[in-house]
Amino acid sequence: MLSEQEEQQEFTDKTRLRELEAKYHSLDSRRQPLIEEMRRLSSEQKALYDRRQAPQEEVEQLYAEHGELGHTLAATRRALEAARRHAEAALVGLRELRTTFPPADRLRPAQLKREIAELELRQQTSALKIDEENALIAHLRLRSKELKEAEARTAVVAEHERLRKEAEGRVTACRGEVDRLVAEFNQARRDRDAKMEAIRAKLVDAGSVVAELRAKGKARAGVMDQIDRLSAEMAAVDREAHTIMAESRARRDEARRTVRAYTRAGQRPTQDLLSATAEAQLEQLLKRGKITLGG
Repeated sequence: MLSEQEEQQEFTDKTRLRELEAKYHSLDSRRQPLIEEMRRLSSEQKALYDRRQAPQEEVEQLYAEHGELGHTLAATRRALEAARRHAEAALVGLRELRTTFPPADRLRPAQLKREIAELELRQQTSALKIDEENALIAHLRLRSKELKEAEARTAVVAEHERLRKEAEGRVTACRGEVDRLVAEFNQARRDRDAKMEAIRAKLVDAGSVVAELRAKGKARAGVMDQIDRLSAEMAAVDREAHTIMAESRARRDEARRTVRAYTRAGQRPTQDLLSATAEAQLEQLLKRGKITLGG
């Protein structure tokens, strides 16, 4: 049995419980769309993360290829420097070889014969002064003597010619190697630059995906804040409701203990008292309407 004041408090608590229940459902109805929004954003974040993986792997592969091209460039540069040194050495050797040949050795018989024929033709067809004619005759005799010596030293001249051709061949081969390495170096450098451009393009793509990821993360964090605030309000409502229900149970338990103590004392409530109490409680319920405790 509750006192009048306790009955009034019970009525107030039940009214408050109904208000708290309505507020709880209202907060929950606001929270559910936010939970769905958070799940959608999480799913989009995962999809973006999966999209980012492929460009990232491609960038790593391009970086590896770029590094290999860098090693190739370094090796080609070293080979090119060595080839240039060899070409310079071959050219210097050719020049030194030419300086070791006497002038007569460098003149071939065919060249001397042509020069002698030109001198004879000039002597026969030109009217020269005595001094000029004498100088021409002396030069002609000198060339004729050189021709005899050159013809006599054909083997020496042939050896000199062989050495000269070999030296020129070395120079030509070294220059060809230099040209080949220069072309290879330039191609490797173009390939490396192309790899860097591809890396930049992939990084731009990856950067756009990362920017989207950050935007989604920021939006998700905002939604989470709203969910947390609503959850905190719902928890506060739930705590208040449980407090009210605990106080109500305590009052009813206290009333039961009072009835039991009264009964043990030998003062059992009469049937009239019980009927009157039941009638009063029924009347109160009819006045207040149906009451449902929100859990």
